[in-house]
Amino acid sequence: MPTPSMEDYIEQIYILIEAKGYARVSDIAEALQVHPSSVTKMVQKLDKDEYLNYEKYRGLILTTKGKKIGKRLVYRHELLEQFLEVIGVNKKNIYNDVEGIEHHLSWDSIDRIGDLLQYFEENPTRVEELKEIHRSNVE
Repeated sequence: MPTPSMEDYIEQIYILIEAKGYARVSDIAEALQVHPSSVTKMVQKLDKDEYLNYEKYRGLILTTKGKKIGKRLVYRHELLEQFLEVIGVNKKNIYNDVEGIEHHLSWDSIDRIGDLLQYFEENPTRVEELKEIHRSNVE
């Protein structure tokens, strides 16, 4: 399994490739707010661990393994954002909160959060009831 840092890189590479069709070292560095030399080192490690194929000066592509993990990491991130929004977390806090917790939850916990969101989606009045509880507690 990839480390949390490796997950951040795989997730960002996956997002860039989905959006632009490619991911350059400079794009990854900008998105993750790190130095290009740090990206190059991590990309080489990810290549060694078979998450992607990297050729210096030619770019990189995710392997099947890398794509599968990247897709799952993006799903996890989006699911957690949706969960925090549904339970009433202030929108300005959601991104940083997700970044803080996403690497610390098991996939079992992620799946249960998905089940809970599905429960809420099946009957939108449940979300309204939850929001009403939140409003009552704030007052």
